Formats: sequence, C-alpha cells, structure tokens
Amino acid sequence: MRLSSHSFFVLQIAGSAFGFPGKRAVTPPKADHGKAHDVKEAFEISWSGYYKHAFPHDTLQPVTNTYVDDRAAWGVTVVDALDTAIVMNSLEIVQPMLDHIAKIDFTTTSEANYGISLFETSIRYLGGLLSVEALLKQAQTLANSLSVAFDTPSGVPDGTVYLNPVKKNGGATSNNIAEIGTLVLEWTRLSDLTGNKTYAQLAQRAENYLLRPTGAPQAWSGLVGTYVSTKDGTFLDSQGGWNGGDDSFYEYLIKMYVYDPAAFGEYKDRWVAAVDSTAAHLLSHPTTRKDLTFLSEFNGQKTTPSSGHLASFAGGNFILGGIVLGQEKYKELGLRITESYYQTYVQEAAGIGPEGFRWVDAALSAQDPANRAPPADQADFYQKAGFYTTSGYYILRPETVESLYYAYRLTGDTKYQDWAWQAFTQIRKLCRTGDAYAELRDVTRPDGGGFVDEMQSFWLAETLKYLYLIFAADGPVHVQGQGAKNQSVYNTECHPVRARG
Repeated sequence: MRLSSHSFFVLQIAGSAFGFPGKRAVTPPKADHGKAHDVKEAFEISWSGYYKHAFPHDTLQPVTNTYVDDRAAWGVTVVDALDTAIVMNSLEIVQPMLDHIAKIDFTTTSEANYGISLFETSIRYLGGLLSVEALLKQAQTLANSLSVAFDTPSGVPDGTVYLNPVKKNGGATSNNIAEIGTLVLEWTRLSDLTGNKTYAQLAQRAENYLLRPTGAPQAWSGLVGTYVSTKDGTFLDSQGGWNGGDDSFYEYLIKMYVYDPAAFGEYKDRWVAAVDSTAAHLLSHPTTRKDLTFLSEFNGQKTTPSSGHLASFAGGNFILGGIVLGQEKYKELGLRITESYYQTYVQEAAGIGPEGFRWVDAALSAQDPANRAPPADQADFYQKAGFYTTSGYYILRPETVESLYYAYRLTGDTKYQDWAWQAFTQIRKLCRTGDAYAELRDVTRPDGGGFVDEMQSFWLAETLKYLYLIFAADGPVHVQGQGAKNQSVYNTECHPVRARG
C-alpha cells in the first residue's frame, strides 16, 4: 500500500500564522527547528528500538529488549505511531508501517478468548487508521468487529469485545463515561468517510445517555457520575471528576463541536455546563501554595483534593473551548490549570510529574478526613511544592505537554516552549535505556527510581507528537489559537481528524 499525496491530511504541515483580535496580547507561534529536530530524533530512536526488538508485536519492553502483545497482537505501536512519522516527515519508516497495517486481520485474534478493550482499540487503532484515508477499509473492518460491543439492552457499549472463537462482548452490567463517551468522534468520522451511518448512530445513541442523564443525580449541572448501566443507560453513581474513567468524555464534548458546530451544539452546551460547574465547585488551592489551582474529585457535592497526570489535559481542553467559543474566561482558566499542573514537573526531584498526587485544600476543614495532611516524610516537600506524591511512577504520559501545546498555540508565549523543552530534556535523559525509552518507577527521586520495562504506544502517538508540534512550523494540522478556523481536531490519542466542511 502506498501513501498518496492527497490521502493524508497531516501532510499539510505548512501554512501561516494569524493574529488574534481578542483582549490578550499574543505573539504568532514561531518554529524552533533545532528543538523540533531533537524531538524527532527521540521518536526515530523509539521506533528503531521497537522495530529491532518488537516489530510487529504490540509493545516494546525496552529494558529486556523483548515485547508483549497487550493490544490484541495487531501491532498497536505501528498503527499508533504512523501519523506521527508523517507529521515529522520521517517518511522512510512510513512504508514498513503501511505494509504491516495492510496485513492485519482485524476480524480475529491469534489468542483465543482474548478480551479487546473497545476504548483503547478505538482511540489507538481506529483513530490511527482514520488519520490516513488510504486505510479506510481497514478502519471499517475493525469497526465492524468492534460493533458487537453495542449489542446490549440499552446500546451503552460493553467495554470488552471477544472475536475468537466467537464474536461477542463481555456481558458487563456497567461501563464508565470515558469508555462510553470517547468513541463518538472516531465512529462519526468513520460514517462520514464511508457513507454508512450505522457507526455514528451506534456511538451517538450511547452518548445520548450521557448528554441527558437519568438515574443517580448529577453532582452539579454538567458534572455526571462515572458508571452507567448497560441495561438501561441510567447513571449508577454521582462521583467523578477530570481523572481517569471520566476525563475524555468531557474532552470530546467540545471536540465534537469543533468537528461540526452546527450538528453538535448540544455537546457544546453540556461542556459549558460541566466547565462552569468545575469552575464553581472543583477548583482547589493548596494551603501552602494558594497560587496553584488543581481540580478536585467529587462524590455528590463532597470534594476530595486528589488529582493526577491524566487530569492535566484539562488545561488544554479549557483553552480549546475558549478558542472556539471566543470566551476569555475559559482561556484564562485553561492557562491557570496548565501552569499549575506543570508545577508538578518543576517540583519533583526528577523534573517529571507524578502519576498521582494530593494536597490539603485551603477551603476545606482540616478535620475533613478527605482533606488529609501529607505523610511526615513529605511534610517539607508539601510546604514548598503545594502537593504531595501518592503515585510516583511516570509511564511516558503526554497530558501535561499536551496542555503546554494548547497554551503556546493560544498565546505564542515562548515560556511554554521553554517549559516543554525542560520536560522533554528530563524525560529524554532519565527514560532512555538501551535502544529506546522506558517508564520510571519514582519521580520523587532525582534518577527516576529505575525503569519499568515498557514503552506504551502513546509515547510515540501523543507525547512526542505534542512535543514536536510545540516547536514545529505552523500549518493546518495545528490547533489554531489565534483567529484561524480549526481544520482538524485531535482525538484523545492525538490522531488528527479532519473537521467537517
């Protein structure tokens, strides 16, 4: 299979910057080709290590130079990394990727009774395939296989699919809103490209239960619970936030509006309600660093000052909403959240943010058991940092640099490039091992605490792509933060989806 010059939107990586007519003084984004080259080099090292030791299996184990098939053994790193290679113009490695993808049999798994994650497969595989329109038939074959997930009494999808020896779903009684609500962009796009409305109808029917919630009440307007019944689509709880299990449901509300504002106004309205309620009830300031703003979790109307690396995407999502709605309040909130979560990188000994952290909320009672003080061995750190670490590992996640990318595209302020470069420099130094990059055990230690023997595909699909784009030349594939129309929108795995129209 060959990549035609007109089949892939990401190849359009040239363009011009635009002035922003709003209140904030902005500078057009400016490329830093030297830093972009260094990020590209890290990507090519990662791919080369994977190709040498793991291709065509799913995931490289870079410490032992082995592999694991943890995503159906279809070669998730190949599919997930494809559009990054094209964005970076690393075209010499694109053809081996395409050759492998053309051979994948998405109708079965080599291992019997292997459970496939609908969510992960949609965002990594389907999202990657859809970014290259020449791969549309493979995308359609995959979606046809996955569609059995929606075969539930309500149409709320089951989170797990089996293809061998029998095509079926896992029979779960519930699913979370992230796994239900992070399908609609990819499956709607597939319908648009194929002309088959079924894919969009399946995902949008499930989404409607989240847009019009019943069952357990919303904590506040727009802020729904986490788990939904696959039997009748009702909410089973009233707890959630912007962390894992909830996060990308909220993310996709505004992204669907970017995809088509005429068709998805209701999605935008739900996003506005959620963010307005977040601003009113979930913003939290640590007792020792009231200049920082983190996002609390909630259970009913009770909040808990706990967050993590996954939630740091929210700053960029708020900025995107502010851009497309022309609302300064969302832009400013997004910048505040972005800068606060970046502080977790600044303060940790490794210079990289942790997986999970907590703080003492200045607005909550010290007697509240959810507002617990840091352990004694982190008391001094908390005084300085404004948070204490609950999970110190780093698995090459992208969310913090993702938000730095949105902040830079909005403002053109080179401090966001500088911060991204500092993060990249530390990751490159501490995570490099052998022929690729590995995860870290403990960012509270200056050396990262040793390696975890894994390099997940999102390192190539998201983390390195966002880092590259912060320094790359302007163009239509970029988020347009200063007045131009967004021609594409990124799915949650950083795969570009061309907007309607």
